[in-house]
Amino acid sequence: MKLGIPRERHEGELRVAATPETVRQLAGLGLEVIVESMAGAPAGYPDHDYAEAGCRLVQALDLSELDVLAHVRPLEPATAKALHSGAVTVGLASPSSELATVQALADAGVTSFALELVPRISRAQSMDALSSQALVAGYRCVLEAAIRLPRFFPLFMTAAGTVPPARVLVLGAGVAGLQAIGTAKRLGARVSANDIRPASADEVASMGGTFIRLDLETAEASGGYARELSADRGALQRELLAPHVAQSDVLITTAAVPGRRAPLLVSRQMVQAMRPGSVVVDLAAESGGNVEGSVPGEDILVPTADGHGHVTLVGVKDAPSALASDASRLYAKNVANLLALMTRDGVVAPDFDDDVIAGACLTHDGAVRHLPTAEALAALIPALPDHAPHVPGHAPSVQDRGER
Repeated sequence: MKLGIPRERHEGELRVAATPETVRQLAGLGLEVIVESMAGAPAGYPDHDYAEAGCRLVQALDLSELDVLAHVRPLEPATAKALHSGAVTVGLASPSSELATVQALADAGVTSFALELVPRISRAQSMDALSSQALVAGYRCVLEAAIRLPRFFPLFMTAAGTVPPARVLVLGAGVAGLQAIGTAKRLGARVSANDIRPASADEVASMGGTFIRLDLETAEASGGYARELSADRGALQRELLAPHVAQSDVLITTAAVPGRRAPLLVSRQMVQAMRPGSVVVDLAAESGGNVEGSVPGEDILVPTADGHGHVTLVGVKDAPSALASDASRLYAKNVANLLALMTRDGVVAPDFDDDVIAGACLTHDGAVRHLPTAEALAALIPALPDHAPHVPGHAPSVQDRGER
């Protein structure tokens, strides 16, 4: 079977769905791997490395000849339509926001797997792209803060005097938040964190941070994920967080609910109450923002309440692509491991009795198998007689999967 690896064309996207290492793994499964020229170059993987790994390099993929297409960004509807019926796709699909592509995949008879839907069970950890990419993003957030903060992160004791460590506050203690805590701690900062899930306290402590306990009811969904707070509870959360934000030199926010707008954790007034020179990094800026006023890809100078300076508000955009080499290394392994689970003797043949495969499947045999996406499509297009959802082994929905 022919497996294609495209050059990503989304502006700002530098990752690639296969590295020379995973090309060898995939070829070892009996697949013919075809890589589009320059697909890995932005991530530091030149064409000659792919050629040495045993793939076939082409100037442009012929989508109609591919049996499998592995990708990073969600596909365009035109790409889905160009694939032949029975083809398989593996990659990030963002199904809640890419309904036109989902419909195109179903109409084309494509079997698509969305890495966002991989069940969060121990057997599937090596295929969990949300976690692998969140690790990259959490690390990057701290670097973004460190280069903008006009002071040191660590404690320094010198003959000229003592420089106290910076105070870093992390909101959200999923994979990205925990990585941010660990990175800031390694840089020598005093780190504290908060999350609405009670189990996060031990995880924060394990990374060297101090957990901030608020007088607020916990909010944990099934599988250990966070769930959204009501409007009243959200307002109370911001009120309780305000003094901790004001005392911080750096604030990093990582809370997100895939498929929904990011929760608002920090108001403009909370940012203005911080000391001049402080830095706020909003990892959730692309999904609406945890911080009021954040803009993806932009630094905004927010005047402080005393009028004597400003706070730098950083809206993070394409965080994993900023570290494209290692982000691709991890992502490509996620893709290859999922394909390995469904490949036998060079043939990709998904076994839908397998919980991981069934849970990650978005479309198959003309149907949208992921129930929340099928319902969203039905609401958008009331008459869908040929696209009734069929969901064996239903996995947590995009909407159920909380901050990673």
